[in-house]
Amino acid sequence: MTHPSENNAKAVRDRVDTFVRAHFHFGATIRLHSTAFGWDLLRAPINVVLAPIFLLMGLTALLARVARLPRLATWLSSRHILLKTSVAQRVETAIISDLLENAPLTQRSRDLIDHYTSVRSAVAEITTSLLVLFAGLAMFGAVTPGIASLAPQVSGYVAHASAVAHFPLGSRLGMLWYDVFPVSLSVWFVVLTATVLAMVASVVTTFAGIIADPLQALLGVHRRRLMRLLEKIAVVEGSASGLAPEHILARLADLIDAGISLVRVFRS
Repeated sequence: MTHPSENNAKAVRDRVDTFVRAHFHFGATIRLHSTAFGWDLLRAPINVVLAPIFLLMGLTALLARVARLPRLATWLSSRHILLKTSVAQRVETAIISDLLENAPLTQRSRDLIDHYTSVRSAVAEITTSLLVLFAGLAMFGAVTPGIASLAPQVSGYVAHASAVAHFPLGSRLGMLWYDVFPVSLSVWFVVLTATVLAMVASVVTTFAGIIADPLQALLGVHRRRLMRLLEKIAVVEGSASGLAPEHILARLADLIDAGISLVRVFRS
């Protein structure tokens, strides 16, 4: 005889699986991200800038808990640093209606849902960093985990191609000339290139879920995160927004990118 609790657990798993298929498989996530056209194109780059502050506050909250300062930890954890995107709002609304069946929610439960959507944003940033890394390897054979390390490569390529194309004795001789005497790069040109690339990357981040969502659905990541979310809401205890590893990974890529850029500066 099946225990009632087992039937209930199976019902929850089935509901989560249905939710994942309805929102995170390829066709579904394209429909989900259709809401990103508009203000999300502005919110995404702002969130990228605010993400290090979010990480710093999360780490400070962890230290506050270790130091047995629960009020400070709770206050830091409850600060909403990142701007909520339309895509995140749509996911939250779907979770409340489809998974929680519009049940009354406490502020803690809403904070848990907000934390879940912020983790999805961090995964989008990680996806963008991987795309930048692969682009650098494919085009320049260089490790470029972020815009800071990709910008000098792109600006160098553009400046070299432009100089060769405008060489007075023709492009063939120009290529030979600039192979011996490399084109000097203006700092402002590199900065301008980095700015343009950052704008492009922010747009990519806005829609990175179109790639990341189906992959996570296939690997069962979405299912596990949603099950943990429902368990936490059911238990209603502990911190509302612990620091997820996805946030740390997203910022780790930035730190590695900055380190690579500094090494290249000092070598040049």
